Amino acid sequence: MERPSRSLAPIPLGMPARPVPAAPPEARKGRGATVNPSGRFERFRREAFTDDWSNPGWSDGGGTDYVPPPIRTEVGVDATKTIIAYNASPDIGFDRSINPYRGCEHGCVYCFARPTHSYFGLSAGLDFETKLFAKPEAARLLEAELAAPKYVCHPIAMGTNTDPYQPVERSFKVTRSILEVLERCEHPVTIVTKSALVARDADILARMAAKCLAWVGVSVTTLDKELARRMEPRAATPARRLAAIRALAEAGVPVGVMVAPVVPAVTDHELEAILEAARDAGASSAGFIMLRLPYEIKDLWMEWLDVHAPMKKKRVLELIRGMRNGKLNDGEFGSRFRPTGGYAGMIRQRFMIAARRLGLEREGRPLDCTRFRKPVLPGQQLALF
Repeated sequence: MERPSRSLAPIPLGMPARPVPAAPPEARKGRGATVNPSGRFERFRREAFTDDWSNPGWSDGGGTDYVPPPIRTEVGVDATKTIIAYNASPDIGFDRSINPYRGCEHGCVYCFARPTHSYFGLSAGLDFETKLFAKPEAARLLEAELAAPKYVCHPIAMGTNTDPYQPVERSFKVTRSILEVLERCEHPVTIVTKSALVARDADILARMAAKCLAWVGVSVTTLDKELARRMEPRAATPARRLAAIRALAEAGVPVGVMVAPVVPAVTDHELEAILEAARDAGASSAGFIMLRLPYEIKDLWMEWLDVHAPMKKKRVLELIRGMRNGKLNDGEFGSRFRPTGGYAGMIRQRFMIAARRLGLEREGRPLDCTRFRKPVLPGQQLALF
């Protein structure tokens, strides 16, 4: 594996880590979360504060010119022993996925994957976007799992939890190594990302797409560059995501746009404009997901609204409760991805009308699982037929 091109401090996975304290705006510049609360499994709750003596520059009336340094991104190694994650959820259209990284530097404040960091004694807040874990052995593990005698081929989904093309992928190239294995085995894959970096792998994806083995969805939450910077600070700008759609489409890769999430009273007015911009860039299909706020995300989202959209907070929360049976989140199978109520129905209707008008409602060719060839590991006997 190549040495990362930028300074990334290694940290061990599974060991108690000292969470990053809540920091003033100067220190968390470029980050999505505004706080770093304790994980929900921790025995003790930690709350940051300043007494104006030890860090006087942190307060509004500080008497020094002290500016705290930015919070650094740290990357550790995830010593996982398996790479394909299976699920039996009735709500999603895939039964297996691969996540090359834990945590995501994109810092999308609404990210439903944030609570997974709590399983490692870390926070769903700033820790999730600053303490990352890469899986450098992913390609080797994947080959071994695909070679298992009982393995049956079905499309593998990537980008279902954390983004496979987040900034650290430029250095670690874990996602590309996975695609190289899948291409050799002619195994179908779907990818969802907010990153323009996906266009880097257009060579592999185009060859796979020519055999009906690849589909890419690019998530576009807003066309407003400033709003995107505050809500998903280290993801690609909206313009660069549209450029990635264009690059993939020109390479022959089937690409769709995912308006995900639709944020009530914040981005919902952009629904048709996003679909039209993506169609003009070359997208051939579209989908959308309403905002979800599981576990710690509810509190992180309300903190974000306090900082970035205080005048909209009441209306945003009213609309969310209106489509989640009076709650901020509905985690039940069968309904968590199917919000109800008049507002949710209106968004669904708007999407269907716009997608039909723009020609984005058609489904592409199904991915081909019949081409799959099990990899041959060292010491294995080749198949006769």
